[in-house]
Amino acid sequence: MIDIHSHILPAVDDGAKHMEESLAMAKEAVNQGIDTIIAAPHHMDGRFHNFKMEIMENVKELNERLVKENISVTVLAGQATRINGELINSIEQGNLLPLDETSGYLLLELPTNHVPRYASQLIFDLQIEGYRPIIVHPERNRTLIESPNHLYNLVKNGALTQITAGSLVGQFGKKVQKFSQQLIEADLVHFIATGAKDKGMICLKQAYREINKTYGKSTFNYFIQNADALKEGESVIGHEPHRIKKKKLFGII
Repeated sequence: MIDIHSHILPAVDDGAKHMEESLAMAKEAVNQGIDTIIAAPHHMDGRFHNFKMEIMENVKELNERLVKENISVTVLAGQATRINGELINSIEQGNLLPLDETSGYLLLELPTNHVPRYASQLIFDLQIEGYRPIIVHPERNRTLIESPNHLYNLVKNGALTQITAGSLVGQFGKKVQKFSQQLIEADLVHFIATGAKDKGMICLKQAYREINKTYGKSTFNYFIQNADALKEGESVIGHEPHRIKKKKLFGII
């Protein structure tokens, strides 16, 4: 399995605090059948700045240590960038890092409590520049929970999304879990990843088991194949998205 979003790099953001914690996360990933992890530290989120070359150097160091410790997982370079009006300039300056450097896929993080008005235009501009934006953990954004049509519009206009494995198994509460399920049912999700900041958040195997149990083998394969396609820099599979009715979301009849 491939985990396309992890905070496994040591001492660069609010993920692994040191190398030993990174190694513990890698061992847990192997235990769950993960063989490839994309390290995607926070960038431009108001707290952390992790630029392209720094991330690549840290990934190289971590991979060397993994080989030394005989831990059979490969870490690829990525970045989870907070959506902001300077993204295009950052690309031109060479500071942004697509997943695995050359895939063209960019992880974008929304603020917790709102969706910037310029989000739709920015996603369009990124696509014009040849990038494929992936909105991470939309199921935990307050505005999207209250008004899921915002996400529908973004996906309809070309955005991809990644929900957190822990959301599906209840780590963030029942409301987020229910919304995650509804996003999958509305074909508004393209990837599942851990977004792990410690080994306790690595529950990709459990999340995939729930997907297989609830939605069947075809949906399970859909997410597996999309992660594989991303790693290879290929186009992912996408279904026609559907709107989520607000009354359904909150269980009001």
